[in-house]
Amino acid sequence: MAKAMFVAPPPLDERAGSAAIVAMHLEKHYRRGGVSVRALDGVDLAVSDGAFVSVMGPSGSGKSTLLHLLGGLERPTAGSVRIGDTDLYALSEDDAARFRRRTIGFVFQFFNLIPSLTAAENVALPLLLEGRRFGAVRDRVEPLLELFGLAARARHAPSELSGGEMQRIALARALIVDPRVLLADEPTGNLDTRTGAEILDLLRRICDERGVTVVLVTHDLRAASYADRVVILRDGRVESDSPAQRLAKRE
Repeated sequence: MAKAMFVAPPPLDERAGSAAIVAMHLEKHYRRGGVSVRALDGVDLAVSDGAFVSVMGPSGSGKSTLLHLLGGLERPTAGSVRIGDTDLYALSEDDAARFRRRTIGFVFQFFNLIPSLTAAENVALPLLLEGRRFGAVRDRVEPLLELFGLAARARHAPSELSGGEMQRIALARALIVDPRVLLADEPTGNLDTRTGAEILDLLRRICDERGVTVVLVTHDLRAASYADRVVILRDGRVESDSPAQRLAKRE
């Protein structure tokens, strides 16, 4: 059963508290060789609390740019993003950074682990950036390591982990702050088929069991089928938005 339905978003003040994410009229322009390129061209998107949405599209369609704007990693040329009742781009840079650390989890294709930290310290990183000591947050780290079957790897460096283990560490790190939203950019892109399926199963469980809103950018139709809904971008615009065919992943 789909948990989210796309409609053209009404004014933000009418939607306060009704969605995890509301993006309105998003535009992002870049300068390339003296030419202005529109990576996003007026994208509207509303994602309900606890929904799992996949964003697909050909290379250059704007899907990663959209994810970066939803997470506050880049600023739009025009438009707005609201996470819950917070207007993301009305915040100062410092406040936006704190909001991201406390509200949004990120998972990327290349894991983005810190090589000098252990697996457990990488999981704790968002809390360490808040000035906490590792010993004070150990009781939050250890249950996540157990959840992802990584308790025995807690003291290992990233270089000692497999690709699947590194991505599970990245997922645990994203969950350490109990985020409202988890944004995943091609999280299975560097993994084999079996390991990728394990990561997608974990994302589905995170959504279903923890109520975390998940937005997954992927080029893989099988990965997209884990979602409730698939949004397809083309040339920086929403081309279609429809329920995912969840059974396709089992074929």
